[in-house]
Parts: sequence; C-alpha cells; structure tokens
Amino acid sequence: MGTNVDITQEKIDQLLAEMAEHKKKQGPLMPTLHSAQRIFGCIPIQVQKIISKELDISVARINGVVTFYGHFSVVPKGKNVISVCLGTACYVKGSEGILDTIAHELKISVGETTDDGMFTLKETRCIGACGLAPVFMVNGEVYGNASVQMVKDIITKLKN
Repeated sequence: MGTNVDITQEKIDQLLAEMAEHKKKQGPLMPTLHSAQRIFGCIPIQVQKIISKELDISVARINGVVTFYGHFSVVPKGKNVISVCLGTACYVKGSEGILDTIAHELKISVGETTDDGMFTLKETRCIGACGLAPVFMVNGEVYGNASVQMVKDIITKLKN
C-alpha cells in the first residue's frame, strides 16, 4: 500500500483547531498526536512538521514519540489491524506459527499493509490474556487459544 495520506486543508484546519484547545492545557503533545492520528489515519512527517511549528517542539522529538508508541503510525493502517502476541506465554504456545500463517495468507510482513488497504499485520509483546495463549487481536478484539485454522477462517471472513 502506498504511503499516500489525504492531507487536505480541511483536515489541517481541524487539527489546528484541536491543537488550540490542547495548548490551553499542560502537555499538549500527546493529545495533539492522538488528534492527528484520528484525523489523518496516521502521522506522516508533513503532519509532524505542522505540529512542530504550532507547539514549538522539534520534529525529531515528535517523530521519536510517534515511532515509540505502537498506537501511532507514520503510514496509513489497513481497515483491519491484526496484532499477534509474541510475549513469552504466547510464544511458547506457538504464536510465531500464527504470525507466519497470517503473513503467508496476506502476503505481507510484520509492519506492512496489504496493497488493497484491507489488512495491517503487527506484533505485540503482551496483551494481558496469557491464560488464553496463543492470542491475537483483530481491530481490538482478542482471539484466544488461537490455531492456524482459526486464523485462516477469520481472514477469509474479513475478506468477504
């Protein structure tokens, strides 16, 4: 999937209006980044430069925050975000095989989005459902005791 982000003046104006509210409170960066992620679907460098200018924070610092937190993305995410837990309990119970199956089925690697914009594949370290290991999430919904067949069925369902 290309990194084309719809950066319209209307969306910029919306971000500027929300930033004006965030600037009235202490620590406006995180609320501003959440606003930008919601408005644009990601926070590419062009948007980071706007935030930098408005908040008088370096682009390097903003980019560091954006790339540190898994919630933020510099490229658009797919309609369906699949996150596979690779924490210890899940890994021991076979989550790597689940991840490999998803990557194979979607023909993408971790961190990538399918060309049609339908799926993004991510890995995570722990989602707090260790008793259900291995687990993965689709759009925030947790699936436990995961199997290769379960993953294939869910992907098929989402494609249709």
